[in-house]
Amino acid sequence: MENLLCFLTIMVAMFLGEWVSKKTHSWIPSIFVVAIIFLIGFWTVFPKDLIAQASYSKAFITIAIGILLVHLGTLMNLKKLVQQWKAVCIAVLGMLGTLIFTLTIGLAFFGRDLVVSTVPTLTGGLVAAALMTQGIQKAGMVALVAYPVTMFVCHHIISFPMISTCLRKEGARLKVVFQNDPAAAKAAVANDTGSTSSNDRQRFFSLGAEYDTPAFIMAKVALVAVFSFWISSLLHGVINANVLCLIFGVVAHAAGFLPDDALNKAKVFNWLMYGLLVFVLAELNATTPATIGKILLQALILIALGLLGMFLASVILAKPFGMSRPMAFACALTALCGFPADYILTTDVVNSLTDDADERAFLLDNMLPKMLVGGFATVSIASVLIASFFLNML
Repeated sequence: MENLLCFLTIMVAMFLGEWVSKKTHSWIPSIFVVAIIFLIGFWTVFPKDLIAQASYSKAFITIAIGILLVHLGTLMNLKKLVQQWKAVCIAVLGMLGTLIFTLTIGLAFFGRDLVVSTVPTLTGGLVAAALMTQGIQKAGMVALVAYPVTMFVCHHIISFPMISTCLRKEGARLKVVFQNDPAAAKAAVANDTGSTSSNDRQRFFSLGAEYDTPAFIMAKVALVAVFSFWISSLLHGVINANVLCLIFGVVAHAAGFLPDDALNKAKVFNWLMYGLLVFVLAELNATTPATIGKILLQALILIALGLLGMFLASVILAKPFGMSRPMAFACALTALCGFPADYILTTDVVNSLTDDADERAFLLDNMLPKMLVGGFATVSIASVLIASFFLNML
């Protein structure tokens, strides 16, 4: 029964997050609410192994990440993916702005140990936090182990509402664009997704409607994910396997091998997404009020400096790169969360802004690729390089 109780606890937390997000029209994001519930829960009544007891093990998450990223490739096309180089530039240069402010002003006020152990987490989210925690433990600097986790908790609590606010402003702007010329907006979405040609090519990879079952769709998605990891291993990890999952998902969709919105057609998307989210939030079980309180003020000041650097970089680059300032800042802020938070925040906002299917598709088509690609550039690639550099400074 313990396993079922843990699963029930997680699903209730998910429901409360979605309910609050819906009631506040995404001004309070669902992922923010769930993070607070887990944080307080781990400090009080939740068992430390709550997530594992509910069946969300590391093996499950390895599977979930790969096939979810392939699925996201079925929501966009190759042309759209390549076009997001501007989002990559803004996200990476936003990280650079963060490093400049924290490594100058931050070092001057807080000293080397605190800054070096926390700043990589500010520019790379969970991936950087894990790398820094492992590196600090190997270096035998036990007193610093809590610092990356504390930064991870603090900047998530601050960044989620900020990203949501930026996306709401961009979504409101795009709604006006759609309403001024719905026909042109629908045509643009159809052209970007390439749905007609994809459906034509899909026939070559289908055994017929009666055999096009959830199991068959899942098998094809898993095959693309396995292929992506295999290619990454051949390249000795030069290209991150997660990035390849997204790219090959796009290619497989464009070729007609995978249908549009694959995992939703297989009716497993929400199950996998919930599992991935709670596994990420399981990192909160390593914190206590004492560890957070010890460096809370310093962490908040470093976050403020980092966000200022990101904001200035995005404001400067927004117009030259043809983005609105809210969208550019949201792209820069993906460095603080990455996938799946960037996906959840974007879809939360879009669902709260409109109930019209065409309007929703237009908003997602314009915002989601930028957020996903920006997040991959920062969290999956740049954050690893930054964390590795900072580890050498310990």
